[in-house]
Amino acid sequence: MKEMTCIVCPNGCKLSVAQTESGIAVSGAQCKRGVAFAKTEINNPTRSLTTTVATAFADTPRLSVKTMGEIEKDRMFEAMRIINGVLVARHVTAGETILPDVCGARLVATSNL
Repeated sequence: MKEMTCIVCPNGCKLSVAQTESGIAVSGAQCKRGVAFAKTEINNPTRSLTTTVATAFADTPRLSVKTMGEIEKDRMFEAMRIINGVLVARHVTAGETILPDVCGARLVATSNL
């Protein structure tokens, strides 16, 4: 049995997850999304990534970015090594792709530059 807190919504349900003969049993979830989160967290935990990248503009030295999709949790440091090597040297708008593939997810700007 593993105890965890669901991070899908603000409820923060306290989940109990156990492997049974018929699969994974989840208790404590107030919604279906919590059950899906617990099963994913046990089998292959993933996370969205929000961070910043360097820019070539002195007045705005950093640009906020996020992944569109989730990255395997054990690949987060690899993703950050890739992202830390990025320098945005042109003006972009929110939602524009900065990198097409960072460990399986697209990296996009979350603000205008």
